[in-house]
Amino acid sequence: MDASTADPGHGAGEYAQECRVAVRAAEDAGALLRSRFHGAFRVDAKGADGDVVTELDLLAEELLTRRLAGHYPADRIRAEEGGGQAGAPGARRTWLVDPLDGSNNVVIGLPAYVVGVALCVDDEPVLGVVHDPVAGHTWRAVRGAGAYGPAGLLWAPARPARAARPVLGWTQGHGVPPGDPVARALKDALESGAGRVLQLWAPLLTWSLLARGLIDGFVGYRAEEIDLPAGLLLATEAGLEVRALDGGPFSARTGRPEAARSYVAGRPETVPHLLDLVARASAR
Repeated sequence: MDASTADPGHGAGEYAQECRVAVRAAEDAGALLRSRFHGAFRVDAKGADGDVVTELDLLAEELLTRRLAGHYPADRIRAEEGGGQAGAPGARRTWLVDPLDGSNNVVIGLPAYVVGVALCVDDEPVLGVVHDPVAGHTWRAVRGAGAYGPAGLLWAPARPARAARPVLGWTQGHGVPPGDPVARALKDALESGAGRVLQLWAPLLTWSLLARGLIDGFVGYRAEEIDLPAGLLLATEAGLEVRALDGGPFSARTGRPEAARSYVAGRPETVPHLLDLVARASAR
């Protein structure tokens, strides 16, 4: 068995223990979700934009926050459904928890969902974990120490440009209103230059596809903050490049406004093409 698979802290340096705790908590939350997926569970509306929260979100969130708080009582914890803890005064470390990324998929019986956990220090992501309960696979990354998956070190290999057009992922924040002209222009431009544009409604699942080299790029418009650090860290540590929509640097810091959470991600050799597609949207 690969050492990185046997020990979730393998290669994680100073965050080895945090990585072990986060991986095991995410996998236990995933087991809970998987065991309840085909059963009856409560579903409630979340806001006025069509989003939902399920009983499974809350159960998984309670498991994750309780586990993290038990190991790190001084840390802040922010969770998707409002759970967490304030942490000690002046705490520099914040855990971000998305207990069920893909709630809308689960509600319609579509098995496309993941669990996400990230640790930020001084608002900068240092650790990210994504667990897929359906496949039983976990991906993790530590800043400057690489990304790992079930087969060990994860690296999205460079490859020649496809003869066919690229396969891209797309996400937009829940706060983006229907008919938003920028979102519509971006999606139209991507669809005109891509072979397929996937909108999975589970951004962390899309980040994992990108990090494994299964899709060519990922574009986000005003993305949600809670799941962005884990996915972005997984991708960048696997050798992918992330840029702002104008081609400039993209900051992974938390606490930034929604308008600053739009990005283009992909292999270094494909990012110029993706930015060109995005530029077409601005020209419309």
